Amino acid sequence: MSDQDLYDAVAQDAASAVIRGYSTSFGWACRMLHRPVRAHVRDVYALVRLADEIVDGPYSSVDPERSARLLDDLEEETRTARRTGYSTNLVVHAFALTARRFGIGDDLVDPFFASMRADLTVREHTPSSLETYVHGSAEVVGLMCLRVFLGSAGRDDYDDLADGARRLGAAFQKINFLRDIAADHDELGRVYLPGVDLDDLDDTHRDALLAEIDADLAAAAAVIPSLPANSRAAVRAAHGLFGELTERLRSTPARELLRTRVRVPGAVKARILASALATSGVRS
Repeated sequence: MSDQDLYDAVAQDAASAVIRGYSTSFGWACRMLHRPVRAHVRDVYALVRLADEIVDGPYSSVDPERSARLLDDLEEETRTARRTGYSTNLVVHAFALTARRFGIGDDLVDPFFASMRADLTVREHTPSSLETYVHGSAEVVGLMCLRVFLGSAGRDDYDDLADGARRLGAAFQKINFLRDIAADHDELGRVYLPGVDLDDLDDTHRDALLAEIDADLAAAAAVIPSLPANSRAAVRAAHGLFGELTERLRSTPARELLRTRVRVPGAVKARILASALATSGVRS
């Protein structure tokens, strides 16, 4: 193994460690991806997690100006690494490896950092600003993963599947708006639902967002059978996990969402993952 190959491998190991540390459900689904797709998707999500830590972590509210500078630095480091193929930040280096290999360009990376920056400045969203935010914070991440799925399989039908990947990312984000509505407001000072006063939150507000989520999940489900075998089971599992969350949110009174975070029990997660495996098949 050359020195460059060793450094690349260490960087991807670092990205994997970030995912293991932060996300149990995503980690479960990610293990269903074929190799080496699995490592490249972890590279993407590790950078996402790093940016999230800057804008949502314990220091973001203490010194928001410092958080803004750190985010600027991360964006510039990511831009440089994508151009040169190297970073001393192992997570950024791993992302750059994947971005350069699969053509993850400015059209996806720039909106992501713009949405992360919005989390430091925007406290209440309008319908227009929320649409822009969801695109950059979630839809582009789905599109980055689609680049990896198709590129690894030698396919070029990105345009045919892009809407489903985009809509799946949007559904995930909107589900988390409901799951985290109390923490976003009380701890981070943010309200993502336009025109909603949390003092007046009711089931009508909840159901309006769930209707959008249902439509997004349906659009995503329509393209899952067309995904390469390298990723189909994992995406189906993730879709199933968030579909289950949607149903649990639907049966939870809106006022209760202000006091509790809806979760999927481990046994139910295992059943969903097993069903995705049985439907799609997977290999390591």
